[in-house]
Amino acid sequence: MRQWFKDLDGLLRGDSTRLGTLKDGRIGIAAGGMCVVAVILGLVYGVCMGFFALFREGGPVWEQFLATTLKVPLLFLLTLVVTFPSLYVFNALAGSRLTIVSVLRLLLAALAVNLTVLSSLGPISAFFAASTTSYSFMVLLNVAIFGVAGGFGLLFLLRTLHRLVVSGNEPLPEAKPLPTDSAGTPPLIVPNDSAIDPLRGRLMGRHETLVFRCWVVVFALVGSQMAWVLRPFLGNPATEFSWFRGRGSSFFESVGQHIVNFFK
Repeated sequence: MRQWFKDLDGLLRGDSTRLGTLKDGRIGIAAGGMCVVAVILGLVYGVCMGFFALFREGGPVWEQFLATTLKVPLLFLLTLVVTFPSLYVFNALAGSRLTIVSVLRLLLAALAVNLTVLSSLGPISAFFAASTTSYSFMVLLNVAIFGVAGGFGLLFLLRTLHRLVVSGNEPLPEAKPLPTDSAGTPPLIVPNDSAIDPLRGRLMGRHETLVFRCWVVVFALVGSQMAWVLRPFLGNPATEFSWFRGRGSSFFESVGQHIVNFFK
């Protein structure tokens, strides 16, 4: 498991997604290990998010705490299952040579980055969950946190996808010896680009960019609706505990209603 987290650290630092390390359009990570890491990180944020059920008025609701803890990783795994086929098809339409395994590894890596950012913001959610009783505020706070984490995850996915397409379609340039000064000392090496820096000098075509941006919109919509299907995550203190709620309204309508309630 230690190696899996080392792989995650390499993804975050950009060490695993530079052109020199992407061989034949593949990311050098274990798909199964990254899936386990993603689940663990999801559980971490689920625990932090579930604090609202433990510090609510009227006493803790342990069933809601357990439900929240389990639903966060479930949300991402189900979103992965639903959106993976479309990413592979969109990838093929864009003319990429990435295999189905490479696309799966890419999506798992992006989810792992997403959940890493999410779990790092978990203490903020836990702090406000223990210090406020406003249900609408907690809903909006967690929507914002999920949005920030999702933005970084999708940005990582697009940047890495660009690099994978380039490494899979073009031969890598041969390494050249570093120049030295009169004393034979090599110059200071400027650090390589980070995991979310754009790939300089190699731009994707308009149709490729359009295809992948359309997929990002699809992923965001699926993730939002999946969260709506799995609700409640926090549990409204004014209602009885339930694992799931019936269909009705929508994610965006609910967020709008919470904004209105918060400013009342």
